[in-house]
Amino acid sequence: MDNAYLLIGLSVIMHVAWNLLARHVDSKANYLWWGLLAHCLILGPYSLWQLYENALWHQSLTFAIVITAIANSLYFISLRRAYHYAPVSLVYPLARSSPLLIAIWSLLFFGTDFSGIELIAILVSVAGLWVVASSSGIGDSKRALPWTLAAAVCTSIYSLSDKVAVSYLPGFAEQLGFITIGYTCSFIVLSLLQKRSTGNWVPPIRPPLQYIVLGGCFIGTAYALVVRAMNELPAAHVVSFTNAGIILAVVLSVFVFREREHWKQRILGALVVSSGLLLLFWSGT
Repeated sequence: MDNAYLLIGLSVIMHVAWNLLARHVDSKANYLWWGLLAHCLILGPYSLWQLYENALWHQSLTFAIVITAIANSLYFISLRRAYHYAPVSLVYPLARSSPLLIAIWSLLFFGTDFSGIELIAILVSVAGLWVVASSSGIGDSKRALPWTLAAAVCTSIYSLSDKVAVSYLPGFAEQLGFITIGYTCSFIVLSLLQKRSTGNWVPPIRPPLQYIVLGGCFIGTAYALVVRAMNELPAAHVVSFTNAGIILAVVLSVFVFREREHWKQRILGALVVSSGLLLLFWSGT
């Protein structure tokens, strides 16, 4: 299955499933820490071996691995800091504004051509994310925003690095191995932060084993599917379409979990994001 849109759709479903699992886990459990650990233990050994054996090794791939690992780690640090000052509902949609940055970096440094329609579509989808984020009227946004912007910048950097790397990764196992290196570095960084903030390497609460296993399988596989989709689509397109997960999250929160606070604004933002993605899809067909 190498249709980019199907790959992105499957990735979105896994990502939303991961977030639904996180809703049922105590925040003190640091579910992301357990998810990264599970990914490295369950999928890491096989995927790393496949990466070593089958990747088309080149200095560009090595450079991309280093850049993605560093940017991924800094992304998690920035997101963690932003969450200290504002809730997920404010921080995450703004952090996902990275497609606009990716398009800018692609134009400036890679000479990628975007039509006017593509740029407008990306801008509209990002504007929708801002509408969704602004529906959260709580938190210290002034302190959260610099860290949120840093997370968006890091996302744009590792997304472009992923785009470079994927041409040297012939199979899905190799792509998963590429992700595993970055996630291993991120896990080490999160462990250091965990030790610094609590005095312990391991979070005080362990989620149910089935949550850990499912989370570990979803978190890396969803990311690897996104990288695979970059074989066919520009990085700015791929990351834009992954924001369909925010649309689905809004729909679930309003109509399934009955979270009615500012629900009209959140639905409006989701509709704006949808219109931008539909326009972007039309521009690419």
